[in-house]
Parts: sequence; structure tokens; C-alpha cells
Amino acid sequence: MEAPKREGSLSPPPSKKRKFESTTTKKAVANFFTPASKKEPEKTVWAVINEGLLIARYNPAKEANGTPTKRRKIAAFDLDSTLIQTSSGNVFAKDPTDWRWWHPSVPSVLKQLHADGFAIAVLTNQGSVAIKENPKTIKVDQRSLAAFKSRVTSIFSHFDFPLTLLAACARDLYRKPRTGMWTELLEDLGLDEGDGPDLQCSFFVGDAGGRAARKGAKADHACSDRDLASNVGIGFKTPEEYFLHEEPLPFTRIFEPKTFLNPTLTTSTDTTPIVFEKRNALDIVLLCGSPGSGKSTFYWTKLKPLGYERINQDTLKTRDRCVRIASNLLAEKAPVAIDNTNADPETRAVWVQLAQKFGVPIRCVHFTASIKLCEHNDTVRALTNSTFNPEKRTILPHSAFAGFAARFREPQLKEGFHDVVTEEFQFRGSDEQRRIWSQYWI
Repeated sequence: MEAPKREGSLSPPPSKKRKFESTTTKKAVANFFTPASKKEPEKTVWAVINEGLLIARYNPAKEANGTPTKRRKIAAFDLDSTLIQTSSGNVFAKDPTDWRWWHPSVPSVLKQLHADGFAIAVLTNQGSVAIKENPKTIKVDQRSLAAFKSRVTSIFSHFDFPLTLLAACARDLYRKPRTGMWTELLEDLGLDEGDGPDLQCSFFVGDAGGRAARKGAKADHACSDRDLASNVGIGFKTPEEYFLHEEPLPFTRIFEPKTFLNPTLTTSTDTTPIVFEKRNALDIVLLCGSPGSGKSTFYWTKLKPLGYERINQDTLKTRDRCVRIASNLLAEKAPVAIDNTNADPETRAVWVQLAQKFGVPIRCVHFTASIKLCEHNDTVRALTNSTFNPEKRTILPHSAFAGFAARFREPQLKEGFHDVVTEEFQFRGSDEQRRIWSQYWI
């Protein structure tokens, strides 16, 4: 299956902490007491990486003597609603035995792919499988992990050749459409830059293709499978296209980052400043916008050089402390910038009243980035290197963006502002930063 070649995936995931463990069954316990010369080797070996990625390596037969030939062609598949579906008809399996093949041809198709020289891999998001203990909630639900392992073991038992399954169990770099699983798979297959995968022949099959509702089928829940294939530069097909040979259907994406890349700006040399002029010797500049809309970047690149001191509730923790420190700065004749979301008139009124108390103007900068754009920015910031994330911020929950959208009221001059400046998001960065930012992350 052909697809245009692209640059490799993102920088590799952080250093790995692996925890290996095998499927535990009664047979395995009995096998413990069997002499080594008579023991059956484990067919499925499990690994946990960085508390977010679960890997199952299935090898039903002993490797032949010598180093096995590298398979550079990769046939990758999603799991649920692609290779299998529930027998019960439920969206989620009720127990480890609640599964059947998505189509009767699936096993034979995979067998033929292996015979044709493909490495077979399964890349699946499994957010309900807990492999990391969250100290703020409850301990890991070992039942979800055991049930998933049991189901995978049952699926793999139908094959007599090696397979690898990677399951992303957290909101991290491994979760599709992000490329962490693909990077890990290449490492597992022994494929590096010098002897990498055959991207022209490799492909990914998944049901999250961004299709609208159609006769007999609901709309796809996401476009993450198609986006993953695009990110790594391989071909993509839905299960209907691949197994049933149906014609491709139209699709849409919830967010297209490339639309925010201005082709008139050079990437490595552009130093065009953000337009904002200091009009008062002493004043307050209030920033208003969603998390991830560019407020902090605006402060550091424009307001800080103009002498403004930053007031940020993420670092100062409480509004009262923010107001107290801002008051002290204004008393010392230092202009201040309020780098918070400031979503509604009630919140903004606190700062308008402070400006009136000190008899200084207050200006508002409204950041208009959409919620999806802000989620994208936040994800890139949290999951990449320090050039995107100098303050080492962690990824925000969806509720942070939904909460802002629910509270937001557009700032108006009548609230007491000297002026309201609109700031639209425009990506600026190096060629490498642009390559990373323009991939699909949400």
C-alpha cells in the first residue's frame, strides 16, 4: 500500500523504565515447578514502559538459530472495531471472552501478510486499562488489566507467527494520533534511521477515520487512526476498505493545524514582533483567553521587554495573593500584566477596580484562538521538549478548556478598559518546531 514519504516521527519518547511480566495462569504456576529442560516457553511476554504503554510480544515458536531477518514492511492495525468486535454487541467488552473477529477473513488476511514478509502489529488506545496508580484517586484496578491481558492472549492464540501489540493507557506521547507507539514499535523491530521501515509499503488500518454517519453505521468517534498514519507517513485504510474492499468515504478532521501556518512567514529567520505598543508610563495589561491560546508567549516576547511584571495565578496559587503582589508593584510604579484566563466580566472586574484604586489605565488583550487550537497547543507544549515548554507545564484535562468556554464572555470597553486589543494566534518557530507543531496531536 503506497503512501508519500515523510520525515520520521517525533523525537523519541522519554527514557524508558520497563517492567517485564508474563501472563499468570494456573498452567504457568504449575510450570514453575517443572524442571527447566521440560518447561514450555511463555508465548506472550508483557512489558510496561513509562507507566503509560503496555506491550505484548507474542512468539509461539522458538526462534531459529541466528539473528532473524528484519521485516521492514509493517502492517499495523487498531484492535477494537478493526480486528475484533464484541460478541455481545456492547460498545465495550463485558468480560475477556466477549469478542469475535470483525470479519471472518481477519485471521487468514493476517496470516497471508506474515507470509508476504510483513511484521504484524496492533496499535490501540486503551484508556480504561489502568497500569499506573494515581495517588489522587484510587489504586490501580487490576481487574481491567487482567481482563485485557486475557483477551489479548486469547486473540493471539489463533496465530502461529509473531505479533506485537502496543496499548496506550494514558494521555501521553504514546496515545494515537501521537507517534510514541510507532517509535517504540520501530525500536522493538530493530528498525532505526540507518535501516528503517519501508514507509511506501507499510500501512495502518483503523476505524477512527473521521467518517460521518452513514447507512447502518454511526459516525466515527475520532480521526485519530487516520491522523497517526499521516503523522508517520504511511498509508491508511478503514476496516471496510481493507477487509471488505469498499470504496473510501469522505472524512473530516476536528482540527487541521496546517491551516494556522502562514506560508508568507519564513520559519528559521522570521523575527516579526507581535504588534503591541506601550501607551502609558504606568498601567495594567490584562490578558484574556483560553489556556494554550498564547498568553504567556505574548507576555515573554512582548510585555516583559517593555518592563511589565507578570502576575500569574498558576504560580502564585490564589487570586488574593495575585491582587496583593500586583498592588505592591503598582505602588512601586511598576506596570503589571495579568497573565490569567480572565474569562468573564466578574473576574475581570477585580482588576478594573484595582486600576481605578491606583488611578491607572487598564488595557485588555483578547486572544481569539479556538478551543481545539488551544488543546493542540497545550498538548504539543506538554509532550515535547523544553523549546515548546520552558515552564515544564503538564498536559491539562479537557475540563480546563470546556470550563473556560462555558464561562467566557467577550471583553467589552464598557467594563472599564482603556482599549481592547485582539490577538489572533499565529505560529512562529524554527523549521523543526514547525514540523512537530503541524502534526496531529489531538
